[in-house]
Amino acid sequence: MNLFGGVIPITGITFLMFSIFAIAAVGYSLGRITIKGVSLGDAGVFIIALVFGCLFYDALEAQLTVKTVVEGLAEPVVSNYTSNALKIVENLGLILFVTSVGFIAGPKFFGNMKKNFKSYVLLGLVVIIVGGLTAAGCIFFGRGVMGETNHDEFTAMIVGLMSGSLTSTPAFSAAKATVDPAYEGAVSVGHGIAYIFGVIGVVLFVQLVPKMMKANMEEERAKLVIVSDGKKEKKPFTGKLLEMDGHGFMAFSLAAVLGAFFGMIKIPLSGAGLSGTCFSLTTTGGCLLVSLVLGHFGRIGKMSVMPKESTLKLFRELGLMLFLIGAGVAGGAEFIELFNVSYFIYGVVMTVVPMIVGFFFAKYVLKLSLLNNLGSITGGMTSTPALGTLINVSGTEDVAAAYAATYPIALIAVVLISQFLIILF
Repeated sequence: MNLFGGVIPITGITFLMFSIFAIAAVGYSLGRITIKGVSLGDAGVFIIALVFGCLFYDALEAQLTVKTVVEGLAEPVVSNYTSNALKIVENLGLILFVTSVGFIAGPKFFGNMKKNFKSYVLLGLVVIIVGGLTAAGCIFFGRGVMGETNHDEFTAMIVGLMSGSLTSTPAFSAAKATVDPAYEGAVSVGHGIAYIFGVIGVVLFVQLVPKMMKANMEEERAKLVIVSDGKKEKKPFTGKLLEMDGHGFMAFSLAAVLGAFFGMIKIPLSGAGLSGTCFSLTTTGGCLLVSLVLGHFGRIGKMSVMPKESTLKLFRELGLMLFLIGAGVAGGAEFIELFNVSYFIYGVVMTVVPMIVGFFFAKYVLKLSLLNNLGSITGGMTSTPALGTLINVSGTEDVAAAYAATYPIALIAVVLISQFLIILF
């Protein structure tokens, strides 16, 4: 049997679905293992997905490859759908996750943003600028000390490492669009090498910092609520709102569709050699923005556009799981072949340095409370998995507001800086 007019075999789709659930089962079990109060959490799913990609990608590829006999051609046309299938899984997960986060953060987002706007802008810029300066330092170190001779290729590799260390797909795409076509492969390799620690490093960071500071989570949650609530409560709607369905699927779908539309809008950049390059919110930024607005207002006229809390929590976790599996399996496919210890170390440095500098800047300069600080760091590092972990560690959804406020600033900054690095070096 075949699917979609005889294109993709049913057996291939079945094997893909089986693989997703098998990875999830083993990954969540791994993430549950706790050593001295620290666990991998959702990152366990990512690690198992990487291992699966290393060991079983060829088997998955065999199931999702189709040979079509075309009249007049001696050899059949071979079509491989593996990459596209994994990208669908990854993007579907990303849409589910960020849209849920936007709705959850929406009711308190604008009050929080109004009170801490300067702090969020500054922190988002500091994290990404430090990341860019660290990348520039790695370029100089590699050229001067390590003797890298192909400067253009090495710069492309470092920029790819930076996008991976910050788990930023938009920066990755922008770098590939800006670099010489001959070095697009170097950007891809760098992104793949650094992405692994980029995910796991921030996940561990948001768990270790509260423990090292011996933070009282009940007190920290209280501080976060005080900040988020603001001075004035919005007056609730007194009438009965019309709900299109019992779970809020319609409202969620509306946000996802509008978000995808806004994410496709491209804004041309000019000057400083950026001619021909465009910036966009991408689907991630678009869905986050729309769901924040709908979550803030909660209704359009007398129609409810706010999904149920239970729906949002389920979609948030399901989305994160699918995103980690799609990205992990694809990354694991070439991990062993492409892995290089020195490049991996560069990636670790580009993850750790901006994260630590950003944390201390938020703590001692901006005077943000611990959970507001860590929530902002996950946004500044554009780390979707770390936000999921922080929500579990903190025991409150309110940290999503800090993530959502800092994320757009970091998103724009990292795209621009990745392009500037290629132009300047």
